[in-house]
Amino acid sequence: MTGETMRSFVPKMIGIFISMCIFTIVSIAGEELVPPKAEKNPQELTIHNDTRIDNYYWLNERENPKVIAYLEAENAYTEKMMKHTEALQEDLFKEIVARLPQKDDSAPYRKNGYFYYHRYEQGKEHPIYARKKGSRDAAEEILLNVNDLAKGYDYYMIRGGNPSPDNQTLAFGVDTLSRRKYTVHFKDLNTGEILPDKLPNTTASTAWANDNKTIFYVIKDHTLRPYKTMRHVLGTDVSEDVEVYHESDNTFGCYTYRSKSGRFIMIWSYSTLSSEYRFLDTGNPRGEFAIFQPRERGLEHEVYDAGDKFYIRTNLDAKNFRLMEVSGKQTAKEHWKETVAHREDVLLEGVDAFKDHLVLSERKNGLNQIRIIDFKNDNEHYLEFEEPAYKADTYQNYEFNTGQLRFEYTSLTTPNTVYEYDMNTRQRVLLKQDLVEGDFDPGNYHTERLYAPADDGRQIPISLVYRKGTSLDGNAPLLQYGYGSYGSSMDASFRAYRLSLIDRGFIFAIAHIRGGEEMGRYWYEEGKLLNKKNTFTDFINCSEFLIAEKYTNPEKLFIRGGSAGGLLIGAVINMRPELFRGAIAGVPFVDVVTTMLDESIPLTTGEFDEWGNPTDKEYYDYMLSYSPYDQVKAQEYPNLLVTTGLHDSQVQYWEPAKWVAKLRELKTGENRLLLHTQMEAGHSGKSGRFERYRETALEYAFFLDLLKDMGKKAPPSGEL
Repeated sequence: MTGETMRSFVPKMIGIFISMCIFTIVSIAGEELVPPKAEKNPQELTIHNDTRIDNYYWLNERENPKVIAYLEAENAYTEKMMKHTEALQEDLFKEIVARLPQKDDSAPYRKNGYFYYHRYEQGKEHPIYARKKGSRDAAEEILLNVNDLAKGYDYYMIRGGNPSPDNQTLAFGVDTLSRRKYTVHFKDLNTGEILPDKLPNTTASTAWANDNKTIFYVIKDHTLRPYKTMRHVLGTDVSEDVEVYHESDNTFGCYTYRSKSGRFIMIWSYSTLSSEYRFLDTGNPRGEFAIFQPRERGLEHEVYDAGDKFYIRTNLDAKNFRLMEVSGKQTAKEHWKETVAHREDVLLEGVDAFKDHLVLSERKNGLNQIRIIDFKNDNEHYLEFEEPAYKADTYQNYEFNTGQLRFEYTSLTTPNTVYEYDMNTRQRVLLKQDLVEGDFDPGNYHTERLYAPADDGRQIPISLVYRKGTSLDGNAPLLQYGYGSYGSSMDASFRAYRLSLIDRGFIFAIAHIRGGEEMGRYWYEEGKLLNKKNTFTDFINCSEFLIAEKYTNPEKLFIRGGSAGGLLIGAVINMRPELFRGAIAGVPFVDVVTTMLDESIPLTTGEFDEWGNPTDKEYYDYMLSYSPYDQVKAQEYPNLLVTTGLHDSQVQYWEPAKWVAKLRELKTGENRLLLHTQMEAGHSGKSGRFERYRETALEYAFFLDLLKDMGKKAPPSGEL
């Protein structure tokens, strides 16, 4: 057992013992189970002559046995409160897993003479990574069997698998704690030997030089910010590694990769509002990196290597981004030439550069478009998609000198589908569609695209799906999902596990609220910083619209969001608790002000341009006005299930734990309030292919149980 594992193991076991003692006392107090009530230990938090009292600040002490005891007590309470649904949970879990093919292969992709893929074996939780030389029909070479590597670990995740240019050595990152701190290992693909080199505390991503022994990687600081690019030579001790770049601005992170044509090692420095690239010839790994374009606040750009030139996707005088190009050694912005102009109604999202083609990923009217420009014939065309709501994007295009484009397509009724498209003949070939076991037929389901009016007149897209025959008379249960942050667009994609609700009569709806980028860059900017409340009111407007249009009613309207989407859930149930029957907040970012004032916490400094910096009083006051934890009040909240992970690296576990403790103290009424903490997992839950759906089954049982027994109430709060 490692030192880090032992440090987390000891307080956990002490906490379990304490919580067992507590619940022994509680169980003899009467038939009704009394929910936990956390100890109050007032902490004064003062800034801008304003003092907030945080009674549950002490819950941020991860190694404190009392904290572990509280989390275990909440878990025990949730288990007791949901015990009558155990059979339902097991049925849901088996049902969800039964839809997944026990044996499954991904669609192989080409890279440097090999076809790479992963596959799952019968009943196994983890993938097997493999490749075939030259042809999809060649003999299989197993690179990593994660089922073997994961033995003895509660959590085991591999990221960043990267073969050397000569295909003889594999670099891969391993995380065994779910903190997204990866140790890079190396495997000799000739002998099968795991080499002694280990690179700790990395992002998992690596970039090989042409000599097949020099590799560049990025390490993280104490806040988990990627901040140093290092150079390692195989066979040398990690203590001899050379720092080649240090990102000293704590509002930036950095990332390294090998460019698509193989010409350069790239270092990308990024923040919310600006970026900067450095590049180095892959044949000269000990050389000096050159700056592509010096960073400027507000100037965003992405650099794409196109063999004899670079393409630049940039917001330079272009809110929705435009495409530029530059060749030669002078790469600063004054040398850029426009290739694709800015358009007010089209967001340029991404670029795939090929020898004879340029592929643009665009977004218009909230939907993905794939545009192909042919240099040889000087013409262009778009791929066609017919459904009213869908997701389509380019995928795993690692080869530069090819006329074949890979793209993925999915919708709320169409499982994820991978195509290979010949950009010369315009013929598409189906490589793989995810199999849904059982009697699934997409023809049994109906999908729609609606638009709800916002308070300020904006039209908010809603994508929804339901089983044909569902009565649209206002009595159907409906699960509304939202996110609305970071410019991340929540497109209409298929998830087989949702069928367990949809086949039971649920309508599933995605509210494409501001803060995402579905309707262009302005959609994002109108939902961040001092416009953040638009995200919450948009979601509420969507709920009101779905009720008015008789898709559901408040007694059957359920909502869910995770991470920043958990902030969304926390905010809207503070604002309009009567509108919802039940809510689930997954790993929710709910203690906004305290977190954004603490620069020792992961993500804080890099997100000042997303949420605001509360050391500025204007932002402090605005954030305080919507922060779910700070805005908890004495009112009746909807039934609420909150989930988190003890090792969460993105949203620390104590945010949801504190939030639940404060809700227990102040909420009125008898609606359920449950907290479930995965003690061996982090932000993304468990690593196993099947086991991750245990929590999905718990969530769905929570919703379905509320429908089954509309009058069932939770016991009143009590003291531990």
